[in-house]
Amino acid sequence: MKWVDYESAACSVARTVDVLGDRWTLLVLRDIFNGIRRFDEISAHPGVARDVLTKRLAVLVGEDLVERVPYREPGARTRYEYRLTDAGRDLRPVLLALLEWGDRYRSDPAGPPAHLFHAECGAPVHVEVRCSAGHEICSRTRLAARPGPGSRRRAAA
Repeated sequence: MKWVDYESAACSVARTVDVLGDRWTLLVLRDIFNGIRRFDEISAHPGVARDVLTKRLAVLVGEDLVERVPYREPGARTRYEYRLTDAGRDLRPVLLALLEWGDRYRSDPAGPPAHLFHAECGAPVHVEVRCSAGHEICSRTRLAARPGPGSRRRAAA
């Protein structure tokens, strides 16, 4: 298979980047994963402008990665918080991979700003990639690809 022979837009990475491919979307997802769910808190934490956050949350809701859940403080109007859907929770390995890479290559000289541990046993968390036969796939492991049912050959120029 030669990747150049196939349409780039049909690629699952391209389709995912269409949804997640900007800084604010990933930081909003990070905060929702970390339990920051209300609009004002999400806006204040990474410092995203309210109009930008409104657009990013609308995309995440529209793509079924988060859902709006109403809540109401006593004496106040109904507001919404944002919670991950199953599709949103399935992005955890993606965010953990970004975190792990950032800890390794972008941390301050003193080290990473946080360490993640499995709450039940206390062991550190790390991302592993394995083939279905159980072999570990590392950064130097050779991979091969073949067209899937959703691939589309590029039209001849």
